[in-house]
Amino acid sequence: MDVLMNEVMAWLADPQVWASLLTLTLLEVVLGIDNLIFVSILAGRLPPARQASARRIGLTLALAMRLVLLAAISWITQLTAPVFAVAGHDVSWRDLVLIGGGLFLVYKGTQEIHARIEGEGEHGATPVAHASFAGTIVQIGLLDIVFSLDSVITAVGMANQLSVMVTAVVIAMVVMLLASGPVSGFVNRHPTVKMLALSFLLLIGMTLIADGSGAHVPKGYIYAAIGFSVLVEVLNQLAGRRRRALPPAAARTTTAP
Repeated sequence: MDVLMNEVMAWLADPQVWASLLTLTLLEVVLGIDNLIFVSILAGRLPPARQASARRIGLTLALAMRLVLLAAISWITQLTAPVFAVAGHDVSWRDLVLIGGGLFLVYKGTQEIHARIEGEGEHGATPVAHASFAGTIVQIGLLDIVFSLDSVITAVGMANQLSVMVTAVVIAMVVMLLASGPVSGFVNRHPTVKMLALSFLLLIGMTLIADGSGAHVPKGYIYAAIGFSVLVEVLNQLAGRRRRALPPAAARTTTAP
């Protein structure tokens, strides 16, 4: 017991450990954004009374998946070893998982965009059918495997101590759980934001396919594109709110060419 306490105190007193924990936690939160977007969109297809449960279960599954993968670090490192080669490119199990997950994201994003546009009648009167709860959880679980694998490989590459990795992952997922309600509500209330989020799924899916195929795309470029799109949408939302707050005559004057 004394030895364990001494190790904990040494861990807490090491500034490098704290720096590693902070950096990895922030990175895990950023890496969890795509997971959160996907969970929010899928949960939005459920009846309103079940959406919160689906988000909590989906993100809890993501946390459990990350912890299980962290507990099998030696197996995770083997996933990056080449299994076979295609046209001179070595393909690993990680590449296959990323390609499969990317294809699923592209398919799901396209399907959701199609349902969003074609599923509504001329005047938007035709409702979109609700998805099943079990089917939604299964889809969230499948993509959790892809997102968790990418997240855990990043954690293994950035930290040496398992305790730091586990702590960072748990903190990041707690942040995701707290943010899931507001994010999902905002996305569902604003159709243009939902369409933008679906386009992010297509972008992330193509990035996963490219990464699994050997054409690595720096994540900074992806997040910069997403950030710029979000900024433009925020400006559009603010402008729309300002127009709605104006009297009808002033609004017509503002929007007139």
